Amino acid sequence: MMIDHRGGYLDTTRVVLSTIVSPLHYAVDTPIQIVHWVNDHFTSHASLIRENTRLRHKLFLNQAKLRKFSDLEAENVRLRQLLGSAEKIGEKVLITELLAVDMDPFSRRIMIDKGTQDGVAVGHSLIDINGVMGQVIQTGPSSSTVLLITDPSHALPVQVNRNGFRSIALGTGIQDSLELSHIPTNTDLNIGDVLVTSGLGGRFPSGYPVGEITYIKRDIGQPFAKILVKPYAWLERNREALLVKPMTHTSTTNNTVP
Repeated sequence: MMIDHRGGYLDTTRVVLSTIVSPLHYAVDTPIQIVHWVNDHFTSHASLIRENTRLRHKLFLNQAKLRKFSDLEAENVRLRQLLGSAEKIGEKVLITELLAVDMDPFSRRIMIDKGTQDGVAVGHSLIDINGVMGQVIQTGPSSSTVLLITDPSHALPVQVNRNGFRSIALGTGIQDSLELSHIPTNTDLNIGDVLVTSGLGGRFPSGYPVGEITYIKRDIGQPFAKILVKPYAWLERNREALLVKPMTHTSTTNNTVP
């Protein structure tokens, strides 16, 4: 009885002590667990941020590589088209690249990367895969200046592909606009008519695309109609183009730039 009694007493004591100590142990252990949880949380968050940054950098690099590949592919397409245009022309041509665009708002000129050392001379025509761009007006050893067909001082002999009507397409100073000068109001011209080079003057090859009539205004009482043409060539947006020698040699003096 003594042993049982004491054993029961000890069990009771252990229960009481356990009841008292457990909350204390929990109270002491909980902050430690919280600290571990916070550390784990911020470690995971920082790891996620690093991983996100790494993935974004990788994505950026992949996009840049893809863009470069697309640019190279597009350039190859343009070059093949230029070579195809050269074969159609049947003249001696030279592929050139655009170096700079004249920022003067009153002129339309560009600089190309071919000059006298490449055989370029004043009067050479510049065309792209779509149409006539302009004409070389100054040359240097390794570069040349081209007057675009939209420059206010440029005049281009053209004819209507549909009926053979001939006129002069004048530059307006606006990037994508030419104007046909002194056209009688009763002339057989329609919106959508295609203009090509007439070959008159010997500067440009005949039959090469120039542009399309996009605007016609015929005022009663006025002798001439107002007719605007949108050039086919990309003009200031091109990267590559073709230089074509004039059909006939002229006495134009070669102006040399440094």
